[in-house]
Amino acid sequence: MHYIDEGAGDPVVLLHGNPAWGFLYRKFVRPLTAAGRRVIIPDMIGFGLSEKPVREQGHTLDGHIANLTGLLRQLNLRNATMVCHDWGGPTGLGFALSNPGRVRALVIMSTWAWPLPPAEFHQRIFPWRMMHAPVVGPFLLGRHNALAGRGMYLSVVDRKKFRAEAQSVYEGILPDPGSRLLTWTWPRWIPLDKSARGFSRFEWLERELRKSKFPTLLVWGREDEVFDHKTFATRFKELLPHAEGPELVTGRHFLQEDSGAEIAEKINRFLDRIEGRQS
Repeated sequence: MHYIDEGAGDPVVLLHGNPAWGFLYRKFVRPLTAAGRRVIIPDMIGFGLSEKPVREQGHTLDGHIANLTGLLRQLNLRNATMVCHDWGGPTGLGFALSNPGRVRALVIMSTWAWPLPPAEFHQRIFPWRMMHAPVVGPFLLGRHNALAGRGMYLSVVDRKKFRAEAQSVYEGILPDPGSRLLTWTWPRWIPLDKSARGFSRFEWLERELRKSKFPTLLVWGREDEVFDHKTFATRFKELLPHAEGPELVTGRHFLQEDSGAEIAEKINRFLDRIEGRQS
């Protein structure tokens, strides 16, 4: 597992989802380290500069939680703030809720942590369910890299800027169909009904999250169409009534691309407030 480890101080762990990698958080590093914080950015197994297993059996939600847990325990992190986005939500929250002694706070962005109901976006025949069908998925997302290419492009606000500075990086890190396996297989773990293979893990996440007392900040993209803030940020507020926010920024699903530095400063101010309360 490849990871970035920069700065000194209490750690902030920045977690990406599908089909992104640590590059998504490039605009966060300087503001966070300048504020006296240590920044950890893993590339989840299957993405970025990390190993990319070519068998679907190598990728399960519990497996990804275990991979992250192994890394963060090896680094012996304490007082960590977990910044959870997309699949970094179930993965990062899975770590936090099973390792509460290592975690200080949560920052939750455009994600979910319960089995049902699924996002309306994930129930659509076109494009989502068609893209992840047994034959069409490997063709579009494997051979043509559609999720890292067209999918991410459509999931930012400033598409001209994204195309100029970032799109080729997301496409280039997944250079062949074998390296793109996770882009079409991981979404099959999104529960659409009670028969889903990840259903029990998401039940556990929801149940444990209701008990959580971690200081929490919700940050959401105003234009997010995958996990719209009116539905999903509101649900997190129901599970975590003490959570701050949601603080809305310019952004669709990959809000880090449009508002990275702004979100980093929101995280700094949030953590400053926590430290002030604790001192």
